[in-house]
Amino acid sequence: MSTPLRGLLQADPVVATAGASMFADALRDQAVEVTETDWQPPLDGSAPHLARVAGDPRRHEANELAWQRMTAAGADFVDVRPASEALGLERGTFLHAGPPIEWERASGPLRGALIGAMLFEGMADTAEAAEAALARGDVELEPCHHRDAVGPMAGVVSPSMWVYELRDEVHDHTSWCSLNEGLGKVLRYGAYGPEVIDRLHWMNSVLGPLLQQAIRAAGPIDVKSIISQMLQMGDEGHNRNRAGSLMLLRELLPTLITADGSSSDIAEAVRFSGANEHFFLNLGMPACKLSTLAAEGIPGSTVVTTMARNGTDFGIRTAGTGDHWFTGPANTPEGLFLGSYGPDDANPDIGDSAITETAGIGGFAMAAAPAIVKFVGGDVPLALRATRTMYEITVGEHTAYQVPILEFRGTPTGIDVSAVARTGILPKINTGMAGRVAGTGQVGAGLVTPPATCFTQAIAALAAAVPGDG
Repeated sequence: MSTPLRGLLQADPVVATAGASMFADALRDQAVEVTETDWQPPLDGSAPHLARVAGDPRRHEANELAWQRMTAAGADFVDVRPASEALGLERGTFLHAGPPIEWERASGPLRGALIGAMLFEGMADTAEAAEAALARGDVELEPCHHRDAVGPMAGVVSPSMWVYELRDEVHDHTSWCSLNEGLGKVLRYGAYGPEVIDRLHWMNSVLGPLLQQAIRAAGPIDVKSIISQMLQMGDEGHNRNRAGSLMLLRELLPTLITADGSSSDIAEAVRFSGANEHFFLNLGMPACKLSTLAAEGIPGSTVVTTMARNGTDFGIRTAGTGDHWFTGPANTPEGLFLGSYGPDDANPDIGDSAITETAGIGGFAMAAAPAIVKFVGGDVPLALRATRTMYEITVGEHTAYQVPILEFRGTPTGIDVSAVARTGILPKINTGMAGRVAGTGQVGAGLVTPPATCFTQAIAALAAAVPGDG
């Protein structure tokens, strides 16, 4: 700022800048007060479509309706049943996480989980025979989401596996999820060794039937209420479920310990469930699926109803575009690794568990669970910043899920594709990391975002769906 110009001003200049910080730095060097605006250009290729979507007269009311339905949805745990019975899953059909994919493009952990399911179902005697059968196309692969179900990590569900069943009586929807195996070398992370298959058989013959007796005797358990409470107790509902798991076990224990079974079987079921810090995750996920199911099929709405990954592709769906998937290459999480594992061992992002972020918890509620940074990397300010930033790309705040440290503000809920495209801010997801090589299991946990192309594709489709002349 030149001296003659300063002389014309009645006060020292105050400048606001946007974009690159170079201009702001130059002004500060000249003792000029500068306010920097946190601004990013729209996602590449989205600008022409943004204007059309923004002008859609249906959008505001449609998004308000989507938010209302999402926050009003119930989530009652009502049953535990075999997938063949609950989902009508026939022999030779396996469900998996993420958008549709064929064996040829399947990632290592997904391949490992499919091989394990073949061994578990008795459809192959060896891993080599299972792989050959899968390569021949002997098994039909279908996304969990196509049956209103969700699966963590590889998300593989075969007909004999038992699943949790949750109901939303408000909107008359049902959702399902497999039982949680614990951590380490487990099927959902792509492991398929003898210990994995033996555990699955035990879950089938002992744990599933005992949990079925327990929940049928206890009556419906309000999972939505547990999520609300666990956010007050340091959980965020995706990678931290300690409080939620204990509250769930408290509800189930009275009827579990009196179930019809041997004392040793009941004791082992209680021990296994109590020792599993992610016992609750597989109920939180279908609860979140019920929330997003309620928002589906609203013309003009730009709210995201699905975020899911299969280890190769990341896919999203929106309330205003029905069942169509918008996909891009899955990114690899960045975070902390177990033992001697490192970045080269990690597979790209995988799992349906991003349904938690889609419904307003998980990475969107990290401020409620600052201890999560010890598991996924980062620090407490990062957790606070993650939640605050997500308010910029969502249509509202959840009426039941609140963040104590933010003065009990509701969690950011209802990801708005147009806001993502306009700001360039991508949803923040915290997640486990599976080993790239089939059979490895879990190698770490970290943070990840979807590929931007999912949102540029979605905004283009939403623009094309706006009524009137193009």
